[in-house]
Amino acid sequence: MNWNSKENKKLVQAVLVLETPQEVRDFLRDILTEKEIIETAKRLQAAEMLLQNIPYSVIEKETGFSSTTVARVSKWLNTGEGGYKKVIDKLHHNNSTQLRRGLS
Repeated sequence: MNWNSKENKKLVQAVLVLETPQEVRDFLRDILTEKEIIETAKRLQAAEMLLQNIPYSVIEKETGFSSTTVARVSKWLNTGEGGYKKVIDKLHHNNSTQLRRGLS
């Protein structure tokens, strides 16, 4: 993957300029199909479940994924660039902070 291509740099910048959940939803809906959005959200869900040591069979049932897809998410979770873990850590940190502040 060439993240230094003009197009990929622009995509990364586009994501970084979004400021609200609605802006993110609007952007994702414009660039991805509904099926791609659902699939991506389920991959994040599977990654969270894998980090909680939930068995593949439960993840398959919960997400509708095949064992192959769960294994692929696990592979990227454990040998990828660390993106899943960074996002999940930040999500959990933000949720904890909001709970402490009574913002949930």
